[in-house]
Amino acid sequence: MQQAELMGFLRTILIILFIYYLLKFLARIFAPILLKKAVNNMQQKAQQQYNSQHQHTAKAKEGETVIDRKPNSQKQSDSSVGEYVDFEELD
Repeated sequence: MQQAELMGFLRTILIILFIYYLLKFLARIFAPILLKKAVNNMQQKAQQQYNSQHQHTAKAKEGETVIDRKPNSQKQSDSSVGEYVDFEELD
């Protein structure tokens, strides 16, 4: 009985080690490919953003003022906050 349990345990350990080294090997092969693809995607997005920004600013004539967005509404002061009291530090 105990020998069967020992063989099952050793077999499980060997399977775990095999999967670990297989994943480690596959990561060495596919990680550079995946990283290169991610870097290329980021470069394309940055290039698109640069191009869209450059085209947007190129439309304005020289000396012309361009406002990209509407400013936020003015903030109203909250009178319920309290009154400011000037103080002096005592020694």
